[in-house]
Amino acid sequence: MTQNANTLFTNAIVLTMDGKLNQYDRGAVAVKDDLIIAVGPELEITSEYSAEETIDCGGKVLMPGLVNAHTHVPMTLLRGLADDLRLDVWLMGYMLPVEREFVTPEFVRLGTLLACAEQIRSGVTTFNDMYFFEDAIAQATAEAGMRAVCGQSVMKYPAPDAPSFEDSLAMAREFIKKWKDHPLIVPAVAPHAPYSTTPEILRTCANLACEFDVPLHIHISETAFEVETMRKEQGMPVVPYVKKQGILEAKVIAAHCVHIDFGEMKTLQHVNAGVAHNPSSNLKLASGFAPVQKMLEIGLNVGIGTDGPASNNDLDMFEEVRLASFVAKASSNDPTVVPAATALLMATRMGAQALHIGHLTGSLEAGKRADLILVDTSPVHNSPRFSRDPNNAYAQLVFASKSTDVTDVMVNGRWLMRAHELLTVNEADLLKQAQELAQKIDAFLIQREQSVLSKLIALGGSMEQESFEVQVKVKVTEPDQLVQNMKRPEIEINAYKHYLQYDEYYIFEDPAQGRLRFREDNLINQKGDVENVRSRLTLLGQKREGEIGHDVLLSRSRFLAPAVHTSRFYREYFKPKQVKSIEKDRLRWHIKYKETEFFINLDHMKDPAMGYFLEVKSRTWSRKDADSKAELVNELLNLLGVGEAETVTKDYIETLLS
Repeated sequence: MTQNANTLFTNAIVLTMDGKLNQYDRGAVAVKDDLIIAVGPELEITSEYSAEETIDCGGKVLMPGLVNAHTHVPMTLLRGLADDLRLDVWLMGYMLPVEREFVTPEFVRLGTLLACAEQIRSGVTTFNDMYFFEDAIAQATAEAGMRAVCGQSVMKYPAPDAPSFEDSLAMAREFIKKWKDHPLIVPAVAPHAPYSTTPEILRTCANLACEFDVPLHIHISETAFEVETMRKEQGMPVVPYVKKQGILEAKVIAAHCVHIDFGEMKTLQHVNAGVAHNPSSNLKLASGFAPVQKMLEIGLNVGIGTDGPASNNDLDMFEEVRLASFVAKASSNDPTVVPAATALLMATRMGAQALHIGHLTGSLEAGKRADLILVDTSPVHNSPRFSRDPNNAYAQLVFASKSTDVTDVMVNGRWLMRAHELLTVNEADLLKQAQELAQKIDAFLIQREQSVLSKLIALGGSMEQESFEVQVKVKVTEPDQLVQNMKRPEIEINAYKHYLQYDEYYIFEDPAQGRLRFREDNLINQKGDVENVRSRLTLLGQKREGEIGHDVLLSRSRFLAPAVHTSRFYREYFKPKQVKSIEKDRLRWHIKYKETEFFINLDHMKDPAMGYFLEVKSRTWSRKDADSKAELVNELLNLLGVGEAETVTKDYIETLLS
């Protein structure tokens, strides 16, 4: 007696991508509801199963859908916006300003649906995402019928969907609770990267992921600069640093891992972390070559991802799988590494395991979800076909097949594409909406092409400063006594420096451009001689968050850049309406008070002669932390004997201009 199925696939070259890499030619697969219920030789399956619909595959390859292990799908709407640029120019001159201006739930929904259409056409059934407004992404993905791990981004900087990281964390918790146990969506938390978060953020995200048993998606060691900075600032590589913050206690998906050493690979393998390898993005942004072969040798689960469409610039996994094999061969000078079967495995079963959903998808096996695709290997670019060696089937797919060869796609037992026709998204309507948005973004960028920020970024080396800064400034009448009070036992001095500072402020016709400061720092040694000179540019925005304690400054519009030219060059380059100069003598202490770090500046304003001022500053990433530090600042002022001093709420340049 035969068993019932909904769909019976026959006359196919079945590549299961299971643990034994079983192939069946001529093979068949039986699907019931959302599950695969049988896989094997056609005669065996057809004798045991009958179905409502029997599909003659006509000798096409029937295989698991591809798994895109790392992307930012709404960035389809930023594809081709700015290319062939340095990373700092690309990110800060174009991506971040456009995201701040345009990214909304509606933006990410449109971008996600466009990405789903592209991925379905190229045989992708599952992807792993990290972006803003992830709830809207999950909703659009579920409507399109795709499977996804969706990670709500968390950063220390203000984001399009959250003014502070505390808001991001709250959103992540509610997002996970809403989508937990959904048939298509696996919710995750996504602390962006070690350099864009704090230890507190990383620990909290790890705890959240463990609490709900969901994945944690994070960028790791994408660039050599990131690794060098971590070693310099923390005295350790990136993987040990995130381990110290508890990240590896969660189900980690580590994107990129271009610059990790053997010990870090072993650490990731020991905790069953998944790695998402992104060859196209790493090549385009010149990030380097990930040591994929070594990762595979020690047993790491390595998936393949496209990264975002703004840094690739497509979501074509066939191209990505081919590149993964080629790059590994070229970088190792060994043509035998990452053979076709391994590359395809990374894009299917191993990719699913890297995302911690290998029990659901990634191979054609009874009991797994019916996520499968049909690939036509008969076109002229893929002919003829040899069957002498079982590996020929994998080589044909990896080295010769194109995404356009995918004819049919099923996810969770539901058809998303039949005979190249998309069934769940309106492609024409999406393309029209995307082009209308592109025109608005073009107009926005044209308008700001001549902005001070754009010019600053074009010089290179720019970086955005931290989000919030607790700061208080008071007038000082007895500077010598204050220096003596710095020796109080309650104050732990970590570092002390003496500077002569020469500041030039460039004032522009349009106040919205902010003020640009050219600063020359002269480091004075104990003999009173200039020991070192450093120059830099700082673009200061106008906006303040408001008062917490004394004054909490929102500095998200503050950018820093090295100054490698003369002040004359910068005057001519930026063409300010007015230039104001300030000369001051600065004593600077880096201290710790009650286990909290502060910077204390005692400034003698020499030109113009404005007297002495004390500044107490501390970086902060949240309102709660700012409140706590503002209280400690008040205590410090009392300790230093200036608790009753006149508070100054203006910057020096504001005082000078007024």
